Amino acid sequence: MIRVKKLQRGISLGGLLMACILLGVVAMLGMKVTPDVLEYFAIQKIIKSMAQEPGLKEGGVSEIRKAFDKRAPIDRVESIKGVDLDISKEEEQIVIAFAYPKKVPLFGNVSLLIDFEGSSTTQ
Repeated sequence: MIRVKKLQRGISLGGLLMACILLGVVAMLGMKVTPDVLEYFAIQKIIKSMAQEPGLKEGGVSEIRKAFDKRAPIDRVESIKGVDLDISKEEEQIVIAFAYPKKVPLFGNVSLLIDFEGSSTTQ
């Protein structure tokens, strides 16, 4: 009688633990970084809408900065203020740009540094 050896299938305990640890680290990164990324998209939305607004095109730089400072609390933007915006005019169109670093503490003395930047002309 010839016995056929059955091959084992499945995941080992060590493999399962490694997968859980990896999944936990990715989930922790996602939970820590998501609020800052959402804030970046809120800033992007604000400056794009401001650049298209006809009343602000006629106003000066100080008017644009005041308008940003009024809109920022609505979208819970706390990383930058109106004075941090770079405002210029290119081909009769207002260009509003910004750049700021954000340090996200992960655990212990380990942090993640993200450099956000954007402008009203970025697609």
